[in-house]
Amino acid sequence: MRSFKVAQVWGIPIKIHISLLVVLPLFAWLLGSGQQIELYAGLIEGLTGAPLDTDALTVDGAIPWIIGSAAAVGLFASVALHELGHAWAALRYDLEVESITLWILGGLASLSAIPREWNKEFWIAVAGPATSVVTGLACYGALFVIPASQPVVVFVVGWLAVTNVVLAVFNMVPAFPMDGGRVLRALLARNRSYAGATRTAATVGKLFAILFGAAGLLGGFNPMLVLLALFIYGAASSESRTVALGDLLEGLTVTDMAAAPDATIEADATVSELVTRMFADRRTEFAVVEDGDVVGVISGNDFRAVAPEERETTTVADLMATDLPTFDGSMSAFDALVALDQARASEAFVTTPEGTRVVSRTDFASAMEMRKVLGRGEPL
Repeated sequence: MRSFKVAQVWGIPIKIHISLLVVLPLFAWLLGSGQQIELYAGLIEGLTGAPLDTDALTVDGAIPWIIGSAAAVGLFASVALHELGHAWAALRYDLEVESITLWILGGLASLSAIPREWNKEFWIAVAGPATSVVTGLACYGALFVIPASQPVVVFVVGWLAVTNVVLAVFNMVPAFPMDGGRVLRALLARNRSYAGATRTAATVGKLFAILFGAAGLLGGFNPMLVLLALFIYGAASSESRTVALGDLLEGLTVTDMAAAPDATIEADATVSELVTRMFADRRTEFAVVEDGDVVGVISGNDFRAVAPEERETTTVADLMATDLPTFDGSMSAFDALVALDQARASEAFVTTPEGTRVVSRTDFASAMEMRKVLGRGEPL
């Protein structure tokens, strides 16, 4: 689904996901309902010590909608400030922040890489909740200078004071990959491996996801809580798997993955010759070479549509795949695997000083299996 850029801060694009545009009117309606106004009016009165005229907030049919709309916009502005807190801390460590996206469940600051140093991740994680606390305190201070004759403004600012503190506290719940979960991983990584800390934090995150899901389903069905549970569970599983892969591939380049092809066939060979080779070598995939250079890849699936009588006149060059991603041999193995996933490809060309090679998902799987058996310190 699409996101729309609405601003740019410190060179970071601020985007709004289309899901937010759909849910904003719902937030406005919920926040502007009479029950919500009465509930928060009591809290605001407790904060300021001054009475708030709830009748003035609900007597006009348009006022609740104005309150709800202002509160909804203020909520996501607060979320944007929360994410900018993360971004500011990341920039202090010279990490690139690709974008900040506001969506149905809050906000996401996309970093080019999550730091593995525990202290960096710790401060980046806590910077968001800290920003929310500062925002909440600023709104609280503003309550004492806003005239009591402006009850709508008093209510919205007071509501934001409460909400920002709640936002900070909720984000510090150790439900990885929320902020509290990242703080947990950072603290665990002080005396254990990064991958081990991630596994533990992800397990805790999954347990919280189950609790959130159960509360959302059994406590009167709260769809937002159910969505949050699904997001946390999926994100925790994904990051745990990603970190495990990165740990297994650490220190390896894509050249280490791509051995010189041991099964090649000339580009001008016919499909009949290819079939004969497949049966003889008991292989279904070959690197295609021309004048000693790898120029493509061909497998059994590539010639299935060729009629048997045409196999003698159709060459491998006519059918081989050549539009594969191309990686520089010095690229890290993990980055290459991510790029392969993004391209939805099974193989890629690798350029090395010795010539072009081909790397496949099978090569990555074999390398990781060897690392599991031999340990990371052993050569492949």
